[in-house]
Parts: sequence; C-alpha cells; structure tokens
Amino acid sequence: MVEQLNRRRGRAHGAAAAVLTGCALLTACTGGADGDTGTTAPPAARGTLEQLAAKADCEPNVQTDAEEIRQANCTTKDGRYVLATFATDRGQREWINEANDYGGSYLVGRKWVAVGDPEVVAALRGRLGGTVETASPHHSGNSGGGGSEDGHSGHHGS
Repeated sequence: MVEQLNRRRGRAHGAAAAVLTGCALLTACTGGADGDTGTTAPPAARGTLEQLAAKADCEPNVQTDAEEIRQANCTTKDGRYVLATFATDRGQREWINEANDYGGSYLVGRKWVAVGDPEVVAALRGRLGGTVETASPHHSGNSGGGGSEDGHSGHHGS
C-alpha cells in the first residue's frame, strides 16, 4: 500500500512538473501580482477539463491524461494558459503547494487550476470564478530568511 502511494505521489509530482514546464514555455509565468483584482467573479465553475475549457472559450490541447491529473494547454483571445483538473482536493493542494516554488498566477477552483500570466488569470476569473493565488519564484516559505537566493531550491551552493 505504501509503495502504491509513493508511486502515485511520484506520478503526481511528475505531472506537476509537466504543467509548470508547459506554463513556463507558454506564458513565461511571473509572480508578484496581487492575488485579488477587486472584481466580482461568478461562483467557481465545476466540471471536467472539457467542460471548464468550454466555459473559458478554449479548445483544450490535452497534454496529460492521467487518473490523478488532466492537463491541457489553452489559447483564447485573452492569451495562453494551462488548465489542470485533479481527481482529489488533496492532490490539487499538494500540486499548488509544490507549484508555489516556481512562482506565477493561479486561478483556483474546486479540483481545478488555471496557470498563466496575471492578466490572463484575471480575465479567466470573470468566466470561471475561483480564487487568484500568486507566488514569487523560490519563495522562502515560513523560514523568514528572505533575502537573495543565488540558486534554485534544492541546489547546494559552492
């Protein structure tokens, strides 16, 4: 059972890395934007990847179709973004927690996330609802150290 959970967790982390790589390639995600645009959004949408994409006026280009996560690249009049759906709330939260290390803007609904430039995420929020979350690349978490980081998380300095 533990071995099965570790395998599943490994696949989810690999899928998270794929989504983040796709985001970086498609949108050059950056952090630092305000989490709330101050606009009123509809209630967070629910549905499958295809249903959410239709609400966002996107023809999804599915990149990952796994049991734990489904991911598609989308291009609309507002710009390009990555849309991902999750099998569980916990899987989604773990993915977001890991993704925060990479920075970016995330539109978060129940069991789904859209990742893109802050302007694209704000426009999507008008159609899909949800909550905007932002993260700075390589945030220091609760360590309180702050300051400058010369390398990436997990890399050892010389």
